[in-house]
Amino acid sequence: MARLRKQKTRWFWLERKKRWLVIPGLLVLFILVLWLWPLGSLFQEPLSPVLFSGEGQLLGARLAQDGQWRFPRCEEVPDKYFKAVLQFEDRRFYLHPGVDPIAVARAVWQNLKAGEVKSGASTITMQLARLVEKNSRRTLWQKIKEATLALRLELRYSKKEILSLFADQAPFGRNIVGINAASWFYFGRSPEDLSWAEACFLAVLPKNPSLVAENQGLQKLKLKRDRLLWKLWQHGYLAELEYRLACSEPIPVSLKPVPRDCQHLLDTLVKDQEKKTPFYSFINYDLQQRLNLAAEAYGEKLLNRGIRNLAVVVVDNKKGGVVAYVGNVGKARSFDSAQYVDIAQSPRSTGSILKPFLYGLMLQEGLINPEMLVPDIPTRYEGFRPKNFDRQFRGAVPAKTALAWSLNVPAVRLLHQYGIAKFKNKLSRWGMATLFRPAEDYGLSLILGGAEGRLVEITSMYAEMGRRAMGLEDDSWKIRILTDEKKILSGLRELSPGAAYLTLQALTEVNRPDEEGFWRNFSSARWVAWKTGTSFGLKDAWAVGVTPNYTVGVWAGNADGEGRPEITGLTAAAPFLFEVLGLLDTGGEIAAPPGSLKTIEVCRDSGYLAGELCPQKDIWVPAESHFDRTCVYHQLVHLDPAGRYRVDSRFESVARMNHQSWFVLPPVQEYYYRTWHPEYRPLPPLRPGNSSRVDTADGSRIMNLVYPEPGTAVFIPVDLDGQAQEVVFEAVHRQKEALIHWHLDEDYLTTTRHFHKIALNPPAGEHQLVLVDGEGRRLVRKFTVMGKSGT
Repeated sequence: MARLRKQKTRWFWLERKKRWLVIPGLLVLFILVLWLWPLGSLFQEPLSPVLFSGEGQLLGARLAQDGQWRFPRCEEVPDKYFKAVLQFEDRRFYLHPGVDPIAVARAVWQNLKAGEVKSGASTITMQLARLVEKNSRRTLWQKIKEATLALRLELRYSKKEILSLFADQAPFGRNIVGINAASWFYFGRSPEDLSWAEACFLAVLPKNPSLVAENQGLQKLKLKRDRLLWKLWQHGYLAELEYRLACSEPIPVSLKPVPRDCQHLLDTLVKDQEKKTPFYSFINYDLQQRLNLAAEAYGEKLLNRGIRNLAVVVVDNKKGGVVAYVGNVGKARSFDSAQYVDIAQSPRSTGSILKPFLYGLMLQEGLINPEMLVPDIPTRYEGFRPKNFDRQFRGAVPAKTALAWSLNVPAVRLLHQYGIAKFKNKLSRWGMATLFRPAEDYGLSLILGGAEGRLVEITSMYAEMGRRAMGLEDDSWKIRILTDEKKILSGLRELSPGAAYLTLQALTEVNRPDEEGFWRNFSSARWVAWKTGTSFGLKDAWAVGVTPNYTVGVWAGNADGEGRPEITGLTAAAPFLFEVLGLLDTGGEIAAPPGSLKTIEVCRDSGYLAGELCPQKDIWVPAESHFDRTCVYHQLVHLDPAGRYRVDSRFESVARMNHQSWFVLPPVQEYYYRTWHPEYRPLPPLRPGNSSRVDTADGSRIMNLVYPEPGTAVFIPVDLDGQAQEVVFEAVHRQKEALIHWHLDEDYLTTTRHFHKIALNPPAGEHQLVLVDGEGRRLVRKFTVMGKSGT
């Protein structure tokens, strides 16, 4: 019996030990369940799109999709707010596992003693759990759920992460969520820049966020804030003077307005599915403020001239980023939706703004040099007849002058020489994302505005050209808007530094408009290479300027496409370009990168490589240029002793002849050239009696046809009633008093003097036009007349 009693006692103690072992096991199992039970993704609510400047200033924000102001999460909780919220909410935050036993015991005692709920014992982690649950009820069961979730959160996240989550999800009154949004709306600054008084205000607000909507509530908030400041002072976080000054700070009685300094850019970024908020830009806050004011004022001036929209982009060439952006200054009627369009990102007709890129390419490839004469004469290509903006022709101009004066005819002829498809492909690689049609659809009008481009893209291309011209070490990257954008290699790295530099140099030789739109010679210390553009129909005005530090692009016009005579690059866009440049430290002058240029010896008159008869000068060309075209415009002319007539050895002894090198342009070029160049000397006439020595078979040296050109297909215009109209044929002769006899298909037509134009209506088919001057010299031109159907 005693043995049995002893055995039962042993089993009792063994069972008791097992029961004590079960308790730790259950605790371990409970912890494992808390750890392994999936929490899911916390806080998937939509965020407010926000745009920040390069200095961290808020430029613009939009409501989140659920109607809340919920800014993206802070990377770190600011130190002042961190200390304030711990002192106010949970002083033992780092000592408990999510539930504070001491606070629970105190709350139970206080509630039992009071006979009602006086204290909830909620820790920061439990408050975060309540935010996760999205439940505002304060029941015992809800407290148990919050405590359980708090333990799970503590097992999953670090203390720092929990505090950061709480700060970003806490309610701050009205529809403001999170410390980031609250600091901007209540104080107009980032959380990192809050004062002690401001940090304490935001620390006490989530406890009862509805107080901000009541006058008495504001006073209660101030008392809570000041009490928290006193505690921080007592714990040594503040000096006494800091404490007193902080208590004297007023609390905010209203919200700060949402900044709209760059609203069009923010709207564009939100539409881009590849970009996610927050948007950290290169925008310079102070410059953006000044540019907004200047654009508003200039927009009022444009409105008086019937121009309702203006857009501006400023690029910092050294940073490689957009530092100021005005997407649209809309001065239209309040109900006109065009004012909300981001013009800087909208495709618009480019006008002449693309000409410098063709010039730079042809320089680099040795097809032209800056001084080479290019024809500026009446020109037709398959029915396309380009005209200069002033409707005049200059005969021949240096290539750099044609660019500086933005002459259309030379540009079209150069594009025809270079190749439309080749140029279009270059532009696409260089950043123009709007060239989606085949090259033949654009045709030669590509260089005159037949394509569409975006202001931000065009300005960036000019900036990248400037970076190439300066030889910057990181000039191979595209211009960016956001600092965290992926770096992309610039297509303009294909353009050599020498070609880029000479292109910009050509663009410095232009007069500047004053603020009233008139012209004056702008001989200041400010170096700027600039170009304007005007679209067909006077709908789009462009102006872009490049300096060492900045590139500025301006567009002016009507967003709805309404054309007006006042919408030109020179009178609408260029004045504001120079106004913006006046706000900037442009940085002096761009110098040629070492080793990017070489000199060649050219004819002083024609710009082609100098021949034996040419006066010579040295010019700069890109180091990789292989320009090899020799001058053919200088002739050795034999004159009589008086120098009045050309002679030959049959009628004048060689010893008495005066031999001179003579600059002679082709007849059509000469006809227009000598109007602009009084110094130009036409060839002296042959001495009377020397005419028997004239080569009558080839009259092209003395006269030429302006229209039709060789190989031209002539289109006969048709009236509305179906009747064919007449086509004007035009010729020029070096001698002003010369007679020209016109023959068509061996039939005599008429004789002209001085002005050699006739109107004809030849039938469809092939024809031969023969011109004979008074001395028997002949010029023959074959052409084809297309039928009414264009066949």
